[in-house]
Amino acid sequence: MNPRSRSSSDQERVTVDIVIFTIRDTELQVLLVRRGIPPFEGSWAIPGGFVLPNESLDDAARRELHEETGVEDVFLEQLYTFGDPERDPRGRVITVAYYALVSPDRAPLAGSDAAEARWWPAAHTPAPLAFDHDAIVATALERLRGKLTYTAIGFELLPKKFTLSQLQRVHEAILGEPLDKRNFRKRVDALGVVRPLKESVNPGAGRPAQLFSFRRSKTSERE
Repeated sequence: MNPRSRSSSDQERVTVDIVIFTIRDTELQVLLVRRGIPPFEGSWAIPGGFVLPNESLDDAARRELHEETGVEDVFLEQLYTFGDPERDPRGRVITVAYYALVSPDRAPLAGSDAAEARWWPAAHTPAPLAFDHDAIVATALERLRGKLTYTAIGFELLPKKFTLSQLQRVHEAILGEPLDKRNFRKRVDALGVVRPLKESVNPGAGRPAQLFSFRRSKTSERE
């Protein structure tokens, strides 16, 4: 068949899929939804949907993020385009993947058009996920870990005021390994990206812990 003579149902369609990360119970977690309709009915998947007519990719991603979490104005970055011809049994569907970072204090579960939605440990999602979502989650996790080494992206997973212990736990959750406390704090001091506040919290037994905030002027990007 001449490619130009295909019907509209045969044309390529575009979706956006979003890997939504947060920190829960001191570990990096990802939001998954259980699909309520075919294909892959009953399987877990990352949130996403078709791009609407006259809707940009970024607008579609922001819409899906808000529909699944109820949050707006959070870190959202385009990740990669996945276009394997066999990735969707419905036909030729190309997806533009994004990843979002939501701080724990802003990460409630909101309404979803899926059968069920819940947070899962990013390193231990229920396999296999629908479509090629295992590969998308793995790519997002690799991107996040890589950017942690040269940007201040970890602050996106913290409240506006935090302790250095909270900051270290975020880094450990993303990397999946413990960090030496002294070396970590030396690195933070050298980067100059935190500002001490005249406030403290008492997490329980022991002395109060000083609170800090992110010093935006010390870094050229927060992505």
